Amino acid sequence: MKEENNDIDPKETAPEKPTPEETPPATTPDPNLQPTEPEPVASGKGEPVIIIKGLHKSFKDHDVLRGVDLYVYKGENLVILGKSGSGKSVLIKCMVALETPDAGTIEIFGQDISRLNYDELNALRLRIGFLFQNSALYDSMTVRENLAFPLRQHKKTMTREKTDSTIMEMLDNVGLADSIDQMPSKLSGGQNKRIGLARTLILRPQIMLYDEPTTGLDTGTAREISDLICKMKHKYKISSVTITHDMPCAKATADRIVMMRDGAVYAEGSYDELERSEDEWIKSFFY
Repeated sequence: MKEENNDIDPKETAPEKPTPEETPPATTPDPNLQPTEPEPVASGKGEPVIIIKGLHKSFKDHDVLRGVDLYVYKGENLVILGKSGSGKSVLIKCMVALETPDAGTIEIFGQDISRLNYDELNALRLRIGFLFQNSALYDSMTVRENLAFPLRQHKKTMTREKTDSTIMEMLDNVGLADSIDQMPSKLSGGQNKRIGLARTLILRPQIMLYDEPTTGLDTGTAREISDLICKMKHKYKISSVTITHDMPCAKATADRIVMMRDGAVYAEGSYDELERSEDEWIKSFFY
């Protein structure tokens, strides 16, 4: 199995393109659930840690994002739902500058990421954890070595004792302390996902981005991952964005759900609010 590097290279961006024409959704969403421009302080939701305005992204002639406006508030887990091709994964890649938008702005912790230089962007990325679909573990390293790797890269002054205790804390969090000297190839898919989460959390990010965290897992293991997302949010006061097709995961983890359609925000609300919607497209996710 090919090793994947979990470090993010800001040079992995596409060339800028002209701003595309904004395209309205194919149908009109339930008016009771249409998103409105949030007021970060007056809303009572607290301080926004991510503010996205007017985001557009195209690949050749294909418009993927069409004017996305989005807030993520401190301490909340925002779940983004949408069918394949709706722009969900491209949106979170834009949040960490793996993709460069054609137009619009992304502010994280009050910083416009398009204006950051190389060192500033890398410093910001240390405050953001990204759990990839495939966990992105190094096959040639043990679990211990996988978790020690980001500490060696970014916490060079950390003592051996502190490194060992931090690794054990993270493995205890995901219930896999006894797997510390195992190779990833000896673990199940669910165990690898949990080790990937432990490694992502080891630098104590303030924001977590989860890309389909329960994809390919059986029902019981998927429930365990959803429970871990909630547990880590409360233990470390993490703000989260979760991309998922898994409705039980969305129900278990979401403080708020944004539904994307054709590259734009189509509706938002709580799980219960959206489940009660009379909009046929929204209902298709729940039944």
